[in-house]
Amino acid sequence: MSQEVGKRHTDVDESLLKKARAEGQSAFERLAEPHRRELNVHCYRMLGSIEDAEDAVQETYLRAWARLDSFAGRASFRAWLYGIATNACLDMLRRRKARSWPTDVVAAAEPGSEPSPRVDIPWLQPYPDSLLAVPAPSDGEPEVAVAAKETIELAFLAAIQRLPARQRAVLILRDVLDWSAKDTARTLETSTAAVNSALQRAHAGLAAHVPPDREEWPTRDRATAAADEKVLLQQLMEAWERADTTALVTLLREDARLVMPPRPTWYDGRDAIETFLRMHVFQGLRGDWRLVPTSANRQPAFALYWRAPDDTELRRFAIGVLTVDDAAIIELAIFVDTPLFDRFALPATL
Repeated sequence: MSQEVGKRHTDVDESLLKKARAEGQSAFERLAEPHRRELNVHCYRMLGSIEDAEDAVQETYLRAWARLDSFAGRASFRAWLYGIATNACLDMLRRRKARSWPTDVVAAAEPGSEPSPRVDIPWLQPYPDSLLAVPAPSDGEPEVAVAAKETIELAFLAAIQRLPARQRAVLILRDVLDWSAKDTARTLETSTAAVNSALQRAHAGLAAHVPPDREEWPTRDRATAAADEKVLLQQLMEAWERADTTALVTLLREDARLVMPPRPTWYDGRDAIETFLRMHVFQGLRGDWRLVPTSANRQPAFALYWRAPDDTELRRFAIGVLTVDDAAIIELAIFVDTPLFDRFALPATL
């Protein structure tokens, strides 16, 4: 089982806590800052958005500072922050819609049909792997959080966004962070029975997407999977830059899907994807393509740049993320959202 927030309640150094209480908010922020990245990941799971996660963490720190005198050490300082962050996310979700995924919004497009225009609804965003890394702990500090691949992949994130907010929170606290039902109930200010019921309903809601037992969640030998993904990503990039549709689609499983948020249009199956790429990408957008490897959600990814025939520069176009299973691409997500390049620390032009 994953243990991102340990059951062992290791309190923050009491002298640092006293210093934060005595010296004010800036001292508290120094105390809490080492937890920012992992809290961002937690809030991203809850909210499906990088920007919303950052807002939630900022709100978490404001609430934690205001309540610092109430921290009694019954749980670790980290767990205390996670609890505040979870409730900050729930408050945000009362005011905002859950993030969507194209396959949940419309039916698959007919092969050859033109993609529909962008739709201004909240879409699930990818999360740069560079932001998943957390600093190694100093001697004597509790173990830092590690985002296990199966708990941060786009497929998992899209699945849990379908759940009601409190069920999502319970699932993340119980199955991802490995909290006890008692600790989860205390955080959500409810009963243990209510937590167990919510978890059961969450498992039922995800039955078609995620096995109910965390031990049954899909995992593969990491070294083998990473090798497969690296090869597939390189082959896809080379085929795309050559505008070689035939070579590109051989990398896809027969039932692969192509999604393109913020456009709701998606294509189902290798043949439909091949038709779309041939008609609307390599013939419809003539010019030069350049792909730069990156990674998101512990998945292989690429930055897509395009130079129009009358342009002199390759300009940012989209971020692509591959979902790979058994040495084949089963989903290709093309995020036509150029501001994401800044999040991935990628240049606007090449």
